[in-house]
Amino acid sequence: MRDPRIQKLAENLVGYSVNVQPGENVLVEMIGPERDLLKAVIEEVHKRGGNPFVELTDRTVQRTMLMNATEEMVKAWGELDLERMKKMDCYIGIRSGENVNDLSDVPDEKMRLYNSLYNHPVHSGQRVNHTKWVVLRYPNASMAQLSNKSTEAFEDFYFDVCNLDYAKMDKAQDPLAELMRKTDKVRIVGPGTDLSFSIKGIGATKCAGEKNIPDGEVYSAPVRDSVNGTISYNTSTVYQGITFENIKLTFKDGKIVEATSNETERLNQILDSDEGARYIGEFAIGFNPYILHPMKDILFDEKIAGSIHFTPGQAYEDCDNGNRSSIHWDIVLIQRPDYGGGEIYFDDVLIRKDGLFVIDELKGLNPDQLV
Repeated sequence: MRDPRIQKLAENLVGYSVNVQPGENVLVEMIGPERDLLKAVIEEVHKRGGNPFVELTDRTVQRTMLMNATEEMVKAWGELDLERMKKMDCYIGIRSGENVNDLSDVPDEKMRLYNSLYNHPVHSGQRVNHTKWVVLRYPNASMAQLSNKSTEAFEDFYFDVCNLDYAKMDKAQDPLAELMRKTDKVRIVGPGTDLSFSIKGIGATKCAGEKNIPDGEVYSAPVRDSVNGTISYNTSTVYQGITFENIKLTFKDGKIVEATSNETERLNQILDSDEGARYIGEFAIGFNPYILHPMKDILFDEKIAGSIHFTPGQAYEDCDNGNRSSIHWDIVLIQRPDYGGGEIYFDDVLIRKDGLFVIDELKGLNPDQLV
């Protein structure tokens, strides 16, 4: 018998996150061996009158493809899958790979080909901007290890996070989104961090289970050339299969002019992918009450209660600062006291201190109000 929590998650993905309508084409991409959720999603799409299409991806096979890739092959691969994505109304991406480092030894030039000729047109361009989409991870032993939990405990945590009341969270986000739309100057302060920028005229978008599961953020983007100062991230991040730690970025007039980490050379190679990679495409505030500690999985880490993420690369079109890049790298800074604390100021007014919102209209996003 199927776990009822899986059934509920499938119903939420199909009925709430992408809201499948009769006759809509739905691409369900499964990365990894999990099948119960995949089958439940297919059944739910059929129940709502949609047309499910399935893509099964194995990261170890993808690695072999990329290790031997030529520009001609990656271009054709991207063109083929772009045409398929253009026929889709909805996209549900389920990630369940066993090893987060499967792509770690793919040469940088191969990853650049993949990002620019495949990922950028198919996903950053078509899927993100022209479909109803949601992306999620699915629990496995590898994720449990990364979160320092037993497999069973991690599964309980996972379903608490993924099946919370996102409709309630959505309403609670309204005051923050409205405030961000009216804000000009933002200042982020914390250990090793003093960063200033403008978000005037960019807008703000709420995230409450319609794009990512788990969810819990409101995002905007800095005016492209307005960022000045330094940010010292305090979470590890996996990008292109490499684990980066202690990333520190210094900005002048929007551009990253200095970047260091445990992998400084590789970090700068990524930031040199194209002109836009050294500018910021997203600024977001995270507040999922169930997610408290990083686990090297960005779909979870960027929603950590009391966090922000400040993202080199491509901007989203709904909060567009004009930055274009083949990368979009969400890197997280946690500002709760157990991670060193910190403050966020909007137009010189303190709005969050040590991870908790301090002005009345935003207190509904504090953890005790969302659980």
